[in-house]
Order: sequence, then structure tokens, then C-alpha cells
Amino acid sequence: MFGYDKISLNISESWLILILLLILSLIFSIYSYRFTLPPISNLKKIILISFRFLALTFLISIFFEPVLLLQKKINLQPTHLIFIDNSKSISAIKDSEKPDKIINRFSSAEFQEALNSRFFTFGSSINELKSLNSEAMKFDESSTNFSKIFRLQDFLENYQSINPYSITIVSDGIINDGNNPIYQAEKLGLPVFTFAVGDSSRKKDISVKNVIHNENIYLGVSTTISSSIQNVGFENINVKVSLIEDGKLLDNQTITLNSSGLNVVNFNYVPKEIGERKLQIKVDALSDESNVNNNVYPFFVKVTEDKTKILVISGSPSADFTFIKRIIETEETFRVSSLTQVESNFLENDFKTKLDSANVLFLIGFPNQFTSTEIFNEIKNKIVNKKTPFFLMMNNDVSLNKIKQIESELPFRIENQSENYIKAQPDIYFSDTERLDLINNISENDWNKIPPILYPPNLVSPKPESRVISNIKTDNNRLKFPMIIQRSLASSRSVAFIGKEFWRWKLQTSDNINVLDNLILNSAKWLSIKEDDRQFRIKTLKKFYSASEEIEFVAELYNELLNPINDGEIKVNVKGKEESKDLLLNPLGNGLYEGKLFVNKAGDYSFSATAKVNNKTTGSSSGRFNVGDVDLEMIDLRMNYEFLADLSKRTNGEIFSLSEFDKYLNRISDLNKRASTMKISESQIKFQSNEIILIIVIILFSIEWLIRKQSSLV
Repeated sequence: MFGYDKISLNISESWLILILLLILSLIFSIYSYRFTLPPISNLKKIILISFRFLALTFLISIFFEPVLLLQKKINLQPTHLIFIDNSKSISAIKDSEKPDKIINRFSSAEFQEALNSRFFTFGSSINELKSLNSEAMKFDESSTNFSKIFRLQDFLENYQSINPYSITIVSDGIINDGNNPIYQAEKLGLPVFTFAVGDSSRKKDISVKNVIHNENIYLGVSTTISSSIQNVGFENINVKVSLIEDGKLLDNQTITLNSSGLNVVNFNYVPKEIGERKLQIKVDALSDESNVNNNVYPFFVKVTEDKTKILVISGSPSADFTFIKRIIETEETFRVSSLTQVESNFLENDFKTKLDSANVLFLIGFPNQFTSTEIFNEIKNKIVNKKTPFFLMMNNDVSLNKIKQIESELPFRIENQSENYIKAQPDIYFSDTERLDLINNISENDWNKIPPILYPPNLVSPKPESRVISNIKTDNNRLKFPMIIQRSLASSRSVAFIGKEFWRWKLQTSDNINVLDNLILNSAKWLSIKEDDRQFRIKTLKKFYSASEEIEFVAELYNELLNPINDGEIKVNVKGKEESKDLLLNPLGNGLYEGKLFVNKAGDYSFSATAKVNNKTTGSSSGRFNVGDVDLEMIDLRMNYEFLADLSKRTNGEIFSLSEFDKYLNRISDLNKRASTMKISESQIKFQSNEIILIIVIILFSIEWLIRKQSSLV
């Protein structure tokens, strides 16, 4: 039918439901024109009913996501796809084990006449060979990605006109890029034959297998760098392990290699500069090592500018201020300073310096009626314009006239103020897991044991986008008045405690209850988190590239509400010791951008990027990467025979040695004789994404409307 052997229509829901809806649509269409004023002819009624029913039918079908499946059978000769590993690790194989002879057998007239075949090289990419000979193979690709082999439609042009029947892979089986391809290969359904090249024996070697370090590293704060040193055949030998930063030796240790084959070596690292720092764990090479390329493990760490600076500002000396400040000071990742207002001035000096350097603000009963306009304007600018995250203890001591000036950033709306307080305890719904980021490590039993605080009723109400961590209860009566509120909107973060005398929570009789400590520290940590969802960020896909690799940049650009920007301009400047290059990234849609470039020299590189929208700079970022220090292909040179054998076995193929080409040829020739020349070609038409259907619906309703108007039914 219409040149297809099978045509079928599939929907996402039940056919019974669709038929019932269509019947109802027909009944509705007939009922609509059962009686008309003025009366019209039966022919016109039938036409109007038909147009309405057809329009409704098309409209209803869209919601059932209909898919028209078209199949036809094509006679095609089976094609055998042959992939040859072109990565650098092949070049390190001994001449007697290299695949040169087998490549020549593939290119022989005997093989070409026996099979319809196509040849490809693979490594970091797939490339088809127009002519095959061993001299044309360079074995220079910087990585090996097996998974790309099994995505045939990505690299086979006119895939529907090809009948692939088997896959043959010539490789050492070393994977250092992409995913394990066995699941993909099984799903593809083609037998995979492999030729194993290289040496699978374990040779004497020392390598740095892994390095572990903290994600957050602070300037001047000691952190542990833990490395795993693996050895084969060197047990009880002494070697020196070094920690190096940007080419300078920081520390070293002499260790005795363990008979188990694994040593863990720890270094204390105290960073002295901010930004991305390049470190290395290096093991001195021994004379009889088989591979010294894996004796060095380079990596980058990001050192942040000192600890998070928290400024605690109090409207007056108070116990709440004293206790909260002491609690925050117990966290080693915070650097705490304070300002205490007495009348219109602060007891401490350096207000402007402390405010400008602060990453997080804690406002305790501040601002009050005595706070000067000049001081409050500085703090307002810090919160409203610079989006500094803040904590606010809101009570009747706070000036409503002043606090309303930052109401856009508050987690609550201001209602009424009075001098009255009631005694209240927190009322937390522990079933709501979304609230648990601030009350983490605090049990429900702990909350029930804490004394009441003084609470100003009817002072505030939570904003819709805010999260109420706790309401209040008085004498076991639960009231919908918020006590603790949290808000995160775009780049703004805030936490509010409503009331005063929270210090009473420190006076619990049980030694193990630290509700206030945990609550304040959790709030401070949450406020000090540096959002990943910044308006602009950029990175390289990898930190370490081989000398011949292309450097790939990806970036994301958003507006203040974190909606993607697709028409921005992102420029990147890349600098090395001997060269500098500029790159303009290309937009991909949905706020994503990409760009690629080559650098000519090995070494360390830094990059800086600026994002502009309508010629206005909206963000900047920087980073580092390295070219040449890590050569993935030379780190592990041992053939992975187990992987190649498993790949063949699980796809009903077979693994061969280089000397078994004749056996391979007999097996694949026999397979070719039994191969079917019939291939089923499928195509789909998805109507739910087809604008033509919507246009048809509009046209049908429009024609119906015109006929109604012509008949004076409108």
C-alpha cells in the first residue's frame, strides 16, 4: 500500500478511550445542529456537522500522541563493518604484536572479493577509510572511545540504505573515554568479532592510581591530599613520593612499597594563593619500570579567597547577639566580625571595611529607630543591589520604616507592629522533608524540650515563594504564625527568625541537645553556599588534554531570574607561556554556548571569559587547563583481553589472535552466506509535534464559522 509493506497507527493511550471520545464528539456535533435558527437545509447541516466533527477529531488525536509507522522491505547486500584502533597506545606495542599484517590481510583482494565491507579507524572519533593499508595508519589519536562504534547512525551516511551484518574490531581493548559499550553492543544486535593486539601480561610498574582531596579548600587552611600508590613487582622497595605545586616541590616522603600492591600516602597542603592551583603527586621512577608515564598524577584544586566572612550586626548589646556570634565562631570555615550599635553609632571601628568584605550578614534586631540613614543605606545597598545573603532576627525592636526599604529581599511581608509579645515554642512538621536542610541533625524530641521564646504575633506573614521551617505553638495550641522562614529566589537568599530571646534555647538541661547551635550553623552554611546557578559560567570539558587534542569550551548564560539567554556574546581569551588566542563561542540554544580551538604548544594555560548582552557586560569567569602533562593513551599499556573477550561473547561473536585470520575469515564468510539480504526500513510520522495538524484544525473551524455566518447562524 502506497509503496509500503506495513502501515500502522499507534497511540499513547487506550484505543477504547479514543473511540469513546470520538463518538461523543460526533454526538456533540450532531446535537449542535439538530435545531438551528434560522432553519438551514439538511445538506448544509451535514456539511457543518462534518467540519466540526473532523476538527474535533484532529484536535482530540493530538492529545493521544498518534504515531504513523511506515515499514517497507529492501533488498540489500549485507555489509561488514571493520574498525581499527588508531590510538597512541597501539604505537607503543612491539612490532611483532602490531596489527600491520592483519591490516594487509583486510586490504587483500581475497578478503575484498569474499565480503562487502567498509573500513573505519576509531579513537577519539570515527573516520571512514577510502583505502586501507598499514602505512596509512598513524596510531596517533589521544583517546579510545569504544561506545561511538555502536552508534552507527551518527557516522554512517544513508544508514537506511545499508544492511550492516557484523562488526569487527582490531584493538588492544584499552578504554579511556566514553562509557563501557557492552550494553550498547548487545542492544544493537550485531555479532562483534575482535582481534586482540598487544600484551596482556602484568609487567613491573609503579603508578599513582588516585588522588582524593576536599572539594572546598581555603587560603591558609591546611587540608589533606591523599594519594594511592600501586605497584606490581616492587614490594619492599623504597621510593620517594612528592607533592608539587606549579612545578615547585612542597613536600616529599620516602615509603616502602607494600606487598599488597597498594600504599596510601597523605600530604598536608596549605594553599598560599587563591584560584585554581595545579598540583602533582609524583613517584620517582625506578630503572626497570615498564612504564614511567603513570608515575605522575596532576590535578587542579580550587582555592577560595579565605574563609567565608560573616558580619554580625546587632541593634543593641543583647544575649541573642552574644550567643549567635559565639556559635558561628565555632565553625572553622567562617571568619566572624561584629558591629554593635549603641544609640546611633557602633562600638567597633571599621564599619565600611567590615561591610564591604562580608559574604554573609547576620542582622540581630537591626535596623532600629536609632540607626542612622547613612549606615542603613550602605547595608541596604549590600543586600538589595549586591544580593548578599542575610539572616534577620525580626522583632518589635526593628524599625518598620527602615526594614520596609529592603522588603523585596525579605522572606516575609510586614503586617502590623505592636509592643506585645507572647511566649511560643517552635512547631515543625517533620514529615516535610524539604524543610530539613536548616533543621538537619536536630531530632523532633530535641525540639519538644526547648523553652519558649518571646514572639510578636501578627508582625509578619510569609511570602508565597518562601519556605516556612517552623510555625509556633502556645500551650500546645498550633498557630499559623511563622517563627523561622527561609527564602531562595534567583540569586537572593535569606533566613528570618521572628521573635527574640532565642538564647534561651542554649539553657537546656540535657547535655546532648544543641538545637540553637545546629540551627544557627545550618543557617550560616546554607547562606554561605556559592550558588552553582550563577548567571554566567564557563569551563573546558576536561582539565587535561593531550598535545593533539582540540580544546572544547562550554558556557551557560542566564538573566537575573535565571532564565536562559540565547543572544549573548561570549568571548574567551586563552593564554599560555608562548601564545595567546581569542575565541567567540557559538550559541546552541537554551542558554548554552560552545567553542573549540587548538593550541600549538604543550604546557599550562589560563583562560578568561566575558559575557555581554546588548553590549553590556553581564558576567566574567576564568579557569585553567593543561596540554600535554597527561597522555591517557600511555598511562596503561596492558591489553584488556578480558573486555574484548566479553564483548565478543555477549554479542555472539568471537575473539581472535593476530595469527587466526584464516579462522576469522572462514567464520565471517559462513555468516555472510547465511545472511539475509532483506532489510526492513522504518520511518515514523509523529502527529503531536506536527504543526500541520493544528493548521488543519484551525482551517476546519474557520470554514465552519464562515458557513455559519453566511447562513446567519452567527
